[in-house]
Amino acid sequence: MALKFGVLALVEAKPGKEQDVWEFVSGAREIVMNEPETKTWYGFHVNENTFGIFDTFETEEGRQAHLGGAIPAALGEHGPELLAKDPDIRLVEVIAVK
Repeated sequence: MALKFGVLALVEAKPGKEQDVWEFVSGAREIVMNEPETKTWYGFHVNENTFGIFDTFETEEGRQAHLGGAIPAALGEHGPELLAKDPDIRLVEVIAVK
C-alpha cells in the first residue's frame, strides 16, 4: 500500500461550540468508514478550540472522491454555526510512512 496523497484539515470552534465540534469530528469516523478509498483517517484535538482531521489515500482519485463526499458536505452545512472561521484544508503529499 503506497499512501502518497493526504488531506489535512484544521478547524477552529466558535467560543462555546468546542464540545459540538468535538462531537462532529468524532462522529465523522462513522461516515468515513464507508469510504473504501480513504485508507487512514484521524480526528484529533490540538488545543482548546482547534481540531483537525488527517486522512490518506493511495490515489488522487481516492482523495478527490473523499473531498466530494459527506464529511466536506457536512462541514459546509454545519460550519457556519460551529466554526470561528473557514476550515484550513490542505492537500498534502505524503513522503514517508511507517
